[in-house]
Amino acid sequence: MEASTLRNRPPPERATVFFGYMSGVVAVSLLVTVPALLALPATLRTAPLAFWLMAVLAVLGDARPFLTSSRSDSAVVLPSVCFSFAILLDWGLPAAVVVQSVAVAMAARRMRHTPWRAAFNGAQYVLCYAAAAAVLSLGSGLPLVLAAAAVWFVVNNVLVSTAVWLRFGATRDGWSWWRVFTRSLRLEVLSTGALLLLGPILAAAAQAHVALVPLVSLPLFAVERMAHLSVEQERQALRDPLTGLPNRKAVVEQVEHEVAVHAERAAAGRVNRRFALLLIDLDRFKHVNDALGHAVGDRLLGEVARRLHAWVRADDLVARLGGDEFAVVAPGLVDASEAKDLAYCIADALSRPVPMDGLPLDVAGSIGVAVYPEHGQDYVTLMRHADVAMYEAKHRGDSVALYQPESDHNNPERLGLLADLRKSLESPGSAEITMYYQPQVSLDTGAVVGVEALLRWQHPRRGMVNPEELIRVAEHTAVMRLLTRRVVDDVVAQVAKWATEGLTLRAALNVSVRDLHNGDIVDQLAERLTEHQVPPEQILLEITEGALMADPRRVLATIVRLERLGVAISLDDFGTGYSSLQHLRRLPLAEVKVDRSFVLGMSSDADDAAIVRSTVELARALGLRVVAEGVEDERTWRQLCDAGCHVAQGWFFARPMPGDELAAWLARYRPLPATRRR
Repeated sequence: MEASTLRNRPPPERATVFFGYMSGVVAVSLLVTVPALLALPATLRTAPLAFWLMAVLAVLGDARPFLTSSRSDSAVVLPSVCFSFAILLDWGLPAAVVVQSVAVAMAARRMRHTPWRAAFNGAQYVLCYAAAAAVLSLGSGLPLVLAAAAVWFVVNNVLVSTAVWLRFGATRDGWSWWRVFTRSLRLEVLSTGALLLLGPILAAAAQAHVALVPLVSLPLFAVERMAHLSVEQERQALRDPLTGLPNRKAVVEQVEHEVAVHAERAAAGRVNRRFALLLIDLDRFKHVNDALGHAVGDRLLGEVARRLHAWVRADDLVARLGGDEFAVVAPGLVDASEAKDLAYCIADALSRPVPMDGLPLDVAGSIGVAVYPEHGQDYVTLMRHADVAMYEAKHRGDSVALYQPESDHNNPERLGLLADLRKSLESPGSAEITMYYQPQVSLDTGAVVGVEALLRWQHPRRGMVNPEELIRVAEHTAVMRLLTRRVVDDVVAQVAKWATEGLTLRAALNVSVRDLHNGDIVDQLAERLTEHQVPPEQILLEITEGALMADPRRVLATIVRLERLGVAISLDDFGTGYSSLQHLRRLPLAEVKVDRSFVLGMSSDADDAAIVRSTVELARALGLRVVAEGVEDERTWRQLCDAGCHVAQGWFFARPMPGDELAAWLARYRPLPATRRR
């Protein structure tokens, strides 16, 4: 056996140790070879025709070595081993050493090995035969012959594994020597082991009749076929037949290999680099299949495969997982930003039109990135997180997304939080879910004209849960319907309670895309308004432009029903969504809310101030009320007054508070003097 991974050029940083080992093996082999050469003439003078026939077959056999393959490695197996081992059994060590050395020289010339590599290969076999001869010197019989073959096999693998470990394992990958020794042991037993076991059969055939020697070609041919089929089956098992790229199984093995390497490096106290799993899903590929046929689609996949292979680094594994999904395993990364840079390079390559029968096809891709060990420490977790990131990229309309836990709607922590939320919503009398209310102040009069209802969740173990996290947990699940029902019930009931205390306030509450799609919120509001005798104009629903664009037809139908009910609609986060002018012109809106990100920057950023002023002027021209949120200082308040904004809310006026505290706050509240100049 001769490992194919023993490259002709060792790494510069290990050259001294590597060549030192090579030289030591060659030097020890010379101590065996010199006495063998001195004893060779006597052997050759009495050598029969069978010896010469086997010697010729050994040299000719190595003119075409066997290439074997396993999951982790590939290796070259020399057919001369069976002939040389048979010569060792019949005519002793000197003849076996010389024949094997000539055969190795033939193989080295065929495979264009450097002189030092050819010398090492010859030396390793010399030491193998010397060890086997030492065992045979203890006596005779089949058990001793088998023991000699076993010793030959072990010595050979120890010598080669040490060379490979010095060449690769101790430097780039951090493999342990034992890992190198065992990674292809099974295949070596089937290939080199089979050749060694043919040796005694060939030796017995040579003693019986010289004509039996060529018959060993039949089992030798079987070994060659076995090696060839092994390579072919391994290749087919790990290859996608359409593109020729590695397949999902190859990705699994590569990720498992990288994880094992990192674990061994960590155990050895070495500095580890990260590796990334990139999941690529082609956009609009189904349209190509539907419009041009699957034959064109298959050719397009082949072109995508070529582009990916051309754009990744030399050590990266590019694979096709199936359909229009591809993956890249990228080792040796410093951090996640380097993985994102690679993903953006790939996205750029995919974004260029692909000429197909004179027609340029635009097939871009969405890429999800998961990095080991931050985003997972096994294939299943990394692939799932890369899949989450890929769908996040599609959702955002971006080409690349790095996995973020908050985007994963199915991680264990989020599922646990969702279960706790459902339990709280379904528990009668539970006080964990509450509503806080932030006053909205008229900039004309300084009077409080309304409130915004804000959701709060006091978790029994985690404490106050961030409202944004609360919505992210619920909005893609059936729990969102329970949460909306709870919010509507509590807000309408609170408005009715304030009415009994002499307070007439308009309450604004936020609704999700899910609420607008199914339309149930209209019926629920109608029931609660009737039950609590609350006028519809005292309830206002805030929707975002993103929610509006998710399914405009269904959302518009719900909005029309709400308008007929008498419930007003506010367009929230105005200026951050899509096609705002079109929405303002076509939708039955009562007000727009300027996004807090612009309002917060008004006092320090001239661009933000200009955006707010333009938004106010546009909304006023269309007859809409303008509400600014995020007012936190007097300067911003005065700027909004000057701009002609109608209503404002923020910590400058009051923080959100429970409904029962609002009456007491209103009793203490003193309106600010009007400063409007328009």
